[in-house]
Amino acid sequence: MADKPGTFVFYEYKPSMVAAVIFIAGFSISVSVHVVQLARRRTWFMIPFTLGCLFEGVGFVGRAMSSNEYPDFTKNPYIIQSTLLLLGPTLLAASIYMVLGRLIRLLGADSHSLIRPKWLTKVFVLGDVLSFLAQGGGAGILTQAKTTEDVKRGENIITGGLCIQILFFGFFMVVTLVFHMRMLKRPTKGLYRVNVPWQQLLWVLYISSALIMTRSLYRVAEYVTGDGSVLKSKESYLYCLDALPMLLVALTYNVYHPSKVLLEDGTDCESLASLDAFGPGV
Repeated sequence: MADKPGTFVFYEYKPSMVAAVIFIAGFSISVSVHVVQLARRRTWFMIPFTLGCLFEGVGFVGRAMSSNEYPDFTKNPYIIQSTLLLLGPTLLAASIYMVLGRLIRLLGADSHSLIRPKWLTKVFVLGDVLSFLAQGGGAGILTQAKTTEDVKRGENIITGGLCIQILFFGFFMVVTLVFHMRMLKRPTKGLYRVNVPWQQLLWVLYISSALIMTRSLYRVAEYVTGDGSVLKSKESYLYCLDALPMLLVALTYNVYHPSKVLLEDGTDCESLASLDAFGPGV
């Protein structure tokens, strides 16, 4: 990313204004709907998700600003887009982790989870925080880079943060699958009592997890292959393997909001789960 020693090149192409505007509009619509859903359903565990969508939208505002500056790019728009687009998915992941924990409690299925719900959210959110801090720290170094050594150090830290995210997300997908299989083999009393489309929500978790995993693998490959690689020199890869998957995740949770299962008719999921203690017929 350096033309000459001490020179940092922000982009190896002219950022597309049209593409940036399309994704600004897409994330703006999604954020607006999420804010309404958040207020109406009081699903406070979706606050990180909503903030992640906001990060994504503002990140593309940064890319639009950079497009207007071509070829004399300035630092601030680049910092906005690089940092927010990097960190947005970690906020989406935080809410996704909490969705699974709440679903397990709702169905009274603690024994079907590889990790007890009490610890499940804490373990995965801890991994998410570590990933967030590593990626944020690396992005900070990268945007302040003065030499190629600084650039390499920042990219290595970001790559480490992304690898943490991939590791925890991979394990999360295993935990989700095991829980699903156990529920199909040994349904709990809570499953029949609450009568919610829980499997549909699990499929939403599978789809969103796969999309975030795809995006994270792309980002790791982007930083590992380094300057001048096809992944860094072609903007289309960023939109196909990062922007589009994240927009699909955002819109998927608009269409199939977790409140359809976790807060059916406004009832608190933990209250529903506690009914299991009274036996059948409650």
